[in-house]
Amino acid sequence: MGSLGKGEHYDEKPIHKVVISRSFYMSKTEVTNKEYEEFDNNHRKYREYPGMSINDDDPVTYVSYYDAVAFCEWLSKKEKKNYRLPTESEWEYACRAGSYFDYSMGSKLPPEQQKSQATSRDIPRINLLVAQFEPNSFGLYDMHGNVEEWCSDWYGAYPDARLTDPVGPVNGMYRVTRGGSFATPLQYLRSANRMAMLPDNKHWLTGFRIVQAEPISSNAYKLNEEVPVYARNVTSNQSKWDKKDKRAIFNTPIPYVLQPDCDVFVPFYEHNHCPTITWCDNGDLIAAWFSTDIESGREMVILASRLRAGQSNWDKPSLFFKVPDRNMTGSSLFNTSDGRIIYINGVGSDGDWKNLTMVERSSYDNGSTWTTPRTISSSYDVRNQVITGMIKIKNGALMQLADATPDGEGGTAIHISNDKGKTWTDPAVDRNSRFVEGGTGGNIAGIHATVVELRNGDLMAFGRGNAIEKDGKQRMPMSISKDMGKSWTYYASEFPPIGSGQRAVILRLNEGPILFVSFTNKGLLEKTEQPGMIFKDNNGKETTGYGLFAALSFDEGKTWSKKKLLTDGEEKLLNGGAWTGMFIMDKNHAEHRGYLAITQSPDNMIHLLSSNLYYSFNLKWLLE
Repeated sequence: MGSLGKGEHYDEKPIHKVVISRSFYMSKTEVTNKEYEEFDNNHRKYREYPGMSINDDDPVTYVSYYDAVAFCEWLSKKEKKNYRLPTESEWEYACRAGSYFDYSMGSKLPPEQQKSQATSRDIPRINLLVAQFEPNSFGLYDMHGNVEEWCSDWYGAYPDARLTDPVGPVNGMYRVTRGGSFATPLQYLRSANRMAMLPDNKHWLTGFRIVQAEPISSNAYKLNEEVPVYARNVTSNQSKWDKKDKRAIFNTPIPYVLQPDCDVFVPFYEHNHCPTITWCDNGDLIAAWFSTDIESGREMVILASRLRAGQSNWDKPSLFFKVPDRNMTGSSLFNTSDGRIIYINGVGSDGDWKNLTMVERSSYDNGSTWTTPRTISSSYDVRNQVITGMIKIKNGALMQLADATPDGEGGTAIHISNDKGKTWTDPAVDRNSRFVEGGTGGNIAGIHATVVELRNGDLMAFGRGNAIEKDGKQRMPMSISKDMGKSWTYYASEFPPIGSGQRAVILRLNEGPILFVSFTNKGLLEKTEQPGMIFKDNNGKETTGYGLFAALSFDEGKTWSKKKLLTDGEEKLLNGGAWTGMFIMDKNHAEHRGYLAITQSPDNMIHLLSSNLYYSFNLKWLLE
């Protein structure tokens, strides 16, 4: 069982011997719509959503782990035989059918047995009829592809030992799925490949098959998982926040995305991007971001790092969150100021970020431990790509933004919780937005939006894309909602639009004014071609600056009376990571691209992340 576990498939190792001591029957095909609907006829509504598994003899999809278990219990009572889901080891034994190749029939899956085996943003219309091809040598159909199949095991690392009738770990966060599906790259259809899902999740790629066998014995093993670096030696002492407002502070930016130590395994990939950050009650900072080879990849993981109180460098990164073989685009961390850090992440049905669900975890011990992941959105949807920048408004409600489209333009959705994050709703009543001056709609204008509550209770947001023309110039759109996000009205702001590889942030500072951080121009910095912005010092002297800047408003966004380039004025070569790369910072040039994330700790220090760099400064420095 298992494989050499190369690259992203590290969870398939070690190769280990497994003894299955008791015989079992396995259904020749996945359970079909007709068979499942004898148990639950209400499930017929899913045949047309999104119109994939529509025929009687197509495999049933849109079934959670709990649905599959309930079917087995119903069938056991009906036929007076013991039916259950296969264990992961039973499933792999049945899939291999005596073979040690990647697939039961050899090292490659024959083209005629493939069903659009590539990640697709738009779900392809595939004939999912079961048993269209020859069975494997055990007489089982569709073990490679068609749809994924639930197993009974909790997901966990393999023990490095010979096992007899293994049933997985004692507990876990996810249940194993196996076999891969249509619209999935071939490598995820191999006999050894391991996938998993939150047990309450359901979508169009996953069904199940059953076994008739003795009940599962209780020989589950305990996982001996190493404590990740971000969770080690975390002090529980409450910080005595020292408000550092007596002097102007701007610290030279430093990297927070560091190479992991060689002797500690961390799934660290080439592309590290899309950060989030918050402060901890003990004075630490915690940051999280995705690490991947490609942004539409199933290998994507969420890593985290901690900047401990009093330290000058971030910890080395460690694994923070990962649903196996799912895309994990979009993270948000937020200290609710009542002893809790809430974390929300997007989790894909496959390898793309178009169809995601939102998953929440919380920590009550400064990010050292986290609650079991829980799904907070009703389905996998295009309005669930999480964006950093959660806020808590005056009435106590939490607001979380998420892209409303997988494309570069098209708007941002808002999700609201009025019960401290237990349940969330999307308040938009009109999703057909008109992104023009004075236009209205249900989305915030622009993707990757950032939002703040105004003192009159309105919401103000800025986004990337959907620029509005005014006075012959393209402007970043500003969206205003007077009804808690049900509808928005759009205006041309005074700021330039931003583009690929850039994300702006907005924050109500502890001291009162609103801080907005963005970029003076789109894309790569070309001094001779790209326009900059005019910055005035306190004496009225004007200079042209390029790149990352901060703007302050003391009148609730009506005007932005202070703008400042985020640089210490000294020439230095820095690495912005991700889509940014190397750049020169000097008195007139700051970072030119990056996905920004921001928080302000109770000592009034402002903490800003780009895709690779950590900036820290205070209001007094901005006002210099």
